[in-house]
Amino acid sequence: MKNLLPPFNRVKSLIASDKSAGVLRKLRHRLICAGIAVANASLFTLHSSLLVSCGVDEGVFVMEGEFKNFNQGELYLYNIDGIRQKMDTIQLMNGRFTYQLAIDDTTTFVMVFPNYSELPIFAEPGKKATIEGDASHLKEVQVKGTELNKLMTGYRLQTSQQTPPEIKQTAVQFIKEHPESPASKYILNRQFIQTTTPDYQQARQLLEMIAKGNPNSKELNRLKRQLDGLSHLAGSGTMPAFTATDINGKTVSRSQLTSRVNVIFTWASWNYDSQNLLRRLDRMQKEHADGMKVVGICLDASQKDCRRLLDRDSIKWSCICDGRMWETPVLTQLGLYYVPDNVIIDSRGKVLAHSLSTNDIERKIEELLK
Repeated sequence: MKNLLPPFNRVKSLIASDKSAGVLRKLRHRLICAGIAVANASLFTLHSSLLVSCGVDEGVFVMEGEFKNFNQGELYLYNIDGIRQKMDTIQLMNGRFTYQLAIDDTTTFVMVFPNYSELPIFAEPGKKATIEGDASHLKEVQVKGTELNKLMTGYRLQTSQQTPPEIKQTAVQFIKEHPESPASKYILNRQFIQTTTPDYQQARQLLEMIAKGNPNSKELNRLKRQLDGLSHLAGSGTMPAFTATDINGKTVSRSQLTSRVNVIFTWASWNYDSQNLLRRLDRMQKEHADGMKVVGICLDASQKDCRRLLDRDSIKWSCICDGRMWETPVLTQLGLYYVPDNVIIDSRGKVLAHSLSTNDIERKIEELLK
């Protein structure tokens, strides 16, 4: 605690000398909370009460969680919008956790459980969310504290016992009633695009509704372009020609994908599920070297982060990473929008499957290579 006092005192004196220093006041607030919290990091109850007493800073989002039947372990948190360039690990102790992060705008996160179940969480600056539930019934976990998370929790609970056709009907109704909500964009992706049975026509209609509620969204404009690419794949059944340069300066093109099975997929160092897919595809490619080729498209802003993971896992096949993230041209050409996303083609460029889950893509490849 003592080593935090000099910077705190310095900030205090700066504030006293400049009454308009709003940024410095925020920093003072964070130093107070951080100093106390670090000194008592092992005491969850005290930590939580101190966060409450300090309040939630306008540039900070706070999460507190409590789970039954899950005493100790790790949760993973990643951002599907690509705004936050890393994946965080949350430590669970005595079934509880506290987590906070600085954000500037509403951001969509996904919490990943040890069994790979996912929970969407919408983070808003200056807000606090509480997560409660039973680890043996993850579909019934509730996220409270903000209207946006309550809204999504209501949808999740409503669809938890529904059949797939019923879930799609509920999703359509939700988007029609809440086109301006970030939850609608998440549901659009999960139910109509990134699924084993995508419906691009329905996705386009729903996207138009969402766009009216978010007229200045660059992300939605990009999604429209990606849907154009996906519709082309579905309509023509053939992957369009493309040329790109991989992280080692070598040319990658469709004409080089001449194996029985060729997989192009997206991944990022900040996305847990995509790293899992990366390792599985690498293992399968080594097992079927004569019949399978893989090309990765990394959406990291830094080639250094991309190369670090490739070197760590000793991955030798081509990986495209130009640091442009979602603006990488080949994404639009191939209709790839999410992380992870994928497309499988044969030696003639015929599309065999796309946007499969990690488990489904593994089964599909095994089936094609029999």
